[in-house]
Amino acid sequence: MFGLRPDGKQVRDIDPIQRIMPHIMKHRHDSQNLTSYDVPCEPFDTFIKQELADGSSYNYMHIVIAGIVRLTALFPRINRFIMNGRIYNRNTIQVSFVVKKGLSAEAADTTVKIDFTGLETIAEVRDKVNQAILANSHMDANNGTDKLARLITFTPNFLISFLVGTIKFLDKHGMLPNAILKVSPFHTSAFVTNLKSIKGPSIFHHLYDFGTTGLFFAMGKEAMVPVVSGKEIVVGKRMPMQIVTDERFCDGFYFVSALRKLRELWGNPALLKESIEKLAEDIKVIDRNSYRKRNQG
Repeated sequence: MFGLRPDGKQVRDIDPIQRIMPHIMKHRHDSQNLTSYDVPCEPFDTFIKQELADGSSYNYMHIVIAGIVRLTALFPRINRFIMNGRIYNRNTIQVSFVVKKGLSAEAADTTVKIDFTGLETIAEVRDKVNQAILANSHMDANNGTDKLARLITFTPNFLISFLVGTIKFLDKHGMLPNAILKVSPFHTSAFVTNLKSIKGPSIFHHLYDFGTTGLFFAMGKEAMVPVVSGKEIVVGKRMPMQIVTDERFCDGFYFVSALRKLRELWGNPALLKESIEKLAEDIKVIDRNSYRKRNQG
């Protein structure tokens, strides 16, 4: 309560216009910005081929997530979220995605969320992603998200809406237990959907009003398309990437600068092989400990 949350610290000393934006646009579906980026596949393919020759296996999902993690470490403001009219900086970097438990229409889905420090190399990101997929891809797997959903839906239908409403109320006022925040895939830095893996087109996926997700990345099936190279038009392999952001917690210049850096990282995945020395810092925040000290003093 009082603006304090277990999963983030309230940002202060921000521009007055930015501070008022969450009160003008109260919902994420009302504050979405959408952009497209046709990701050149040649750097991905070259990196994957070179690393495979050295005995290391990577795929597109590894590179995409590693780029997002590194970007969030370098541009911490994109890791903010809005709740109850306040802007928060998230305590950790998290990425959620769906795991299909089989390549059939009948196979169940599950959603996983991985915590990152931001200092990981692409090899460390790959290992975390592979471990999460392996742990959740068999039919009998049940993670914390599955258990929470099963617990809620075990109740009669008329109570489900009440329970979800109660969770939203607690979340809005910073009283949602940390145990739920840890397993909720909707409380995450970024959500990634890999439609490429099922040979599907990319989509602009909406941001969820439930939770705190501020970034959504949708990977589509790659294709050979005309590409301008110098003064010539050649054929290039491109993967469509649709990105949806919550415009309220960052200004446009910051978002554009961050996405430009992301294109640089995806354009040369070898940059992700080395760790960075330290995380970039956001501006001043208010956390639970500083709040207690300030009021006790």
